[in-house]
Amino acid sequence: MHPLFDHNLLHTHRQFLTGAALRFGGVALAAMAARLGIAEDKIARVHPPLPGMPHHKPTAKSIIYLHMNGGPSQMDMLDYKPAMGKLFDKDLPESIRMGQRLTTMTSGQTRFPIAPSKYKFQQYGKAGTWVSELLPWTAKIVDDIAIIKTINTEAINHDPAVTYICTAHQLPGRASLGAWLSYGLGTINKSLPTFVVMTATWTGRKEAQAIYNRLWGSGFLASKYQGVALRAKGDPVLFLSNPPGVDSQTRRRMLDSLARLNQKEFETVADPETQARIAQYEMAFRMQSSVPELTNLSGEPKHILDMYGPDVHTPGTFAASCLLARRLAERGVRFTQIFHRGWDQHFNIGGDLPNQCHDVDQPCYALINDLKQRGMLDDTLVVWGGEFGRTIYCQGKLTKDNYGRDHHPRCFTMWMAGGGIKPGIVYGKTDDFSYNIVENPVHIHDMNATILHCLGIDHKRLTYKVQGLDMRLTGVEEHSPVKGILV
Repeated sequence: MHPLFDHNLLHTHRQFLTGAALRFGGVALAAMAARLGIAEDKIARVHPPLPGMPHHKPTAKSIIYLHMNGGPSQMDMLDYKPAMGKLFDKDLPESIRMGQRLTTMTSGQTRFPIAPSKYKFQQYGKAGTWVSELLPWTAKIVDDIAIIKTINTEAINHDPAVTYICTAHQLPGRASLGAWLSYGLGTINKSLPTFVVMTATWTGRKEAQAIYNRLWGSGFLASKYQGVALRAKGDPVLFLSNPPGVDSQTRRRMLDSLARLNQKEFETVADPETQARIAQYEMAFRMQSSVPELTNLSGEPKHILDMYGPDVHTPGTFAASCLLARRLAERGVRFTQIFHRGWDQHFNIGGDLPNQCHDVDQPCYALINDLKQRGMLDDTLVVWGGEFGRTIYCQGKLTKDNYGRDHHPRCFTMWMAGGGIKPGIVYGKTDDFSYNIVENPVHIHDMNATILHCLGIDHKRLTYKVQGLDMRLTGVEEHSPVKGILV
């Protein structure tokens, strides 16, 4: 054979180094186990952590991330602005807007009339936290959560904004938060993926923004780190069941033969994606038994099901997804993300927002209390929020009973709980219009740095070299964990 076609010459510099790192990492792990007197099979993982990880003692071992896709209206839910009541239909002062960027949906408006929230607020908890009547169940857990009112981003349209908060860049192609965690910390179970995603049904605005699987993709990382979508209909995981005429023993023999072929390919070419394929096939085989057990809720006590509300009995609802998220965390899944669509209320907040809040309010309350009563909230981090907020000025027709709001990236509200987060606090302050930040701004990169910190990761040290650059989840500018919300 001509030497140009010799597979041994296909080794690239990166493939050689990656293969070497994988082998040396395995040797180091085995040596560590020997020193500690731990049997190797007791620490063996489908995906082991990177050497030296975690960087410091973690306060959380898993995350449940509740993403409200579309941009929840902060001033109608958690950022109370009573002064706006006297300014109904008055123009937003230019001293507040300061020429800030607008979307094309409202940039052509001749006026920017102020739309005060139509919803009543009350104070709850030890800190007297203001919560809207739309969230009566969330009001009951304010002593368990930290509400951050000053999250901000540069993105003003949905796809760039949700891509930004999930992958740290407005353009597609980067690794998602869950993929980074899977890559850095590895898995803590052998029968389920490290990173699981669910897309819940919703009852608000039906014309919801699309979401794409790249939001939980691995980008430039190996494909084994991407999220696995858990479906409500058909096979919980696509193509998980054996095809007709193929039993479990046949499947096992096929996988063993395929693994031998893939291993020979890896020894020849040293492409880490080959090992990723082997691991994914094996995981799929184990999931044939672990996933049905996971999704079978018949063993859950009635009082637990009742706590999540009646929607928990309908597969695919936010309530059912939250209960599955608890079950996933209980089984050692590192990162679970639930996408709840329909929060893009441009015209009908009076009709759509109550439905959206009803979808998520009681399940969020139940999730926090379910984790808490099991002793899991101490090491499970729960994050709730969207990709941006909404404007105080109205888009479209304004009445006392109904109004719409455009996208607003300058300040919006998220909350966090458990896993190293101070409970019962409100962090940050916005102006009377919920338009600009007055104190303690928190960029979305700071939020991701905080999440990584809780998992024991120094966000500046978790990097991956791509095209000569050291990529990281929190970008190249200076960002840091939000110390004010950490215990």
